[in-house]
Amino acid sequence: MSHILITAAGSHGDIAPYTGVGARLRAAGHEVALATHDSYAPLVRAAGLEFRRLPADPRTRRADPADAADAAGPAQPPAPGGTRALMRQAAAFIKELGGGLADAARDDTDLLLLSATTAPLGHHLAEARGIPSLELPLVPAAPTGDFAPVVSGGRSLGRWGNRAAGRLSLRVIDRLYADAAREMRARLGLPPATPRTVRRRAEAAGRPVLYGFSEVLVPRPTDWRTGLDVVGNWWPWHAPDDRLPPVVEDFLAAGPPPVFIGFGSMAGGEGERLSALAAAALRRAKVRGILQAGWAGLTTRHSSADADLLTIGEVPHALLFPRMSAVVHHCGAGTAAAGVRAGVPTVPVPVTADQPFWAARLAALGVATAPIPFKDLSTDHAVTRLAHAISQATAAPARREHATAAAHRLATEDGAGEVLKAVERLLA
Repeated sequence: MSHILITAAGSHGDIAPYTGVGARLRAAGHEVALATHDSYAPLVRAAGLEFRRLPADPRTRRADPADAADAAGPAQPPAPGGTRALMRQAAAFIKELGGGLADAARDDTDLLLLSATTAPLGHHLAEARGIPSLELPLVPAAPTGDFAPVVSGGRSLGRWGNRAAGRLSLRVIDRLYADAAREMRARLGLPPATPRTVRRRAEAAGRPVLYGFSEVLVPRPTDWRTGLDVVGNWWPWHAPDDRLPPVVEDFLAAGPPPVFIGFGSMAGGEGERLSALAAAALRRAKVRGILQAGWAGLTTRHSSADADLLTIGEVPHALLFPRMSAVVHHCGAGTAAAGVRAGVPTVPVPVTADQPFWAARLAALGVATAPIPFKDLSTDHAVTRLAHAISQATAAPARREHATAAAHRLATEDGAGEVLKAVERLLA
């Protein structure tokens, strides 16, 4: 029996996919722990995994919803136009994370599985313990000429420009992790080495990296080195007998399929404004709607007399999305993939970081309307624009046909199974 430690940090979408990976490894006979923030302990334990704590929980430490620790993701550079303050916030998050990561790995750990956020620190830990590690990022990070870095908004800079921007992106990440890596190596008794040096060693050694997204959305770049593999999505774990709450089932049974609206861990503190906007757009589009509260705190309490609106908390997208006529969301990697998996059209409202990249991918695939940047929901014409996009998503048969075809392709993939194969090769 092997002891495997998965480490992941960030918001819900950065953590949940690894519960599915961990459950698959556990079913194959491995002992699996998932180290993450306290907010996600119930999620981890429900999947049958051991929970180990990581500090710097963005749900409790973050006062500003645009904090780089959540919005851009500590393992990605701030979006273009990011300030020194964002860089400092991200570096502080990472520094706090480093000490907890070292504590999470116990003496019996045989293998480290690392998210994009934890990998630049986890490699030092693996070196000190003399154990293998495997990177499992959720977004494409290695430089390529095929597209610009995902945090650049999805605009191509040409093949040369894309690769140059990708290399610059890696150098920004190296800088963000420099202080934390220096402290971690000293604590672990390792000789000094910069994050850039450690990264280049891994690249030179051809260390494998498995990317947890589908080639349905992002074909594997033609210029990536051997060992960088796109294996398909890792879906959040949920119990086989899970059902939607009765109040949701009752709402679904009371009329035609509604439209889902949610912004996940984005837009904290803007719930009242966004709720009123969503309700008005749904009414204008003449469709029913389900609002997922999320960190924004969406609610229908201001429309309590409207029987065509319902507010919900956390429910598995795998159960809810197939019952929708369309989904409106911020286009985080996991939510974007969940909409495709459900075979329903999407209205993308990207906020920051990699979200414009995924929004553009959905539109190019023909499963989504043209993206509406989140900042545009503050304009005078926001209700009209959102209502029009919802009408486009729900009324166009071609868009639903594209979504159904994409869902069929996703159903043939087994991302977690590919991780299991790679793990067993490493442990052998």
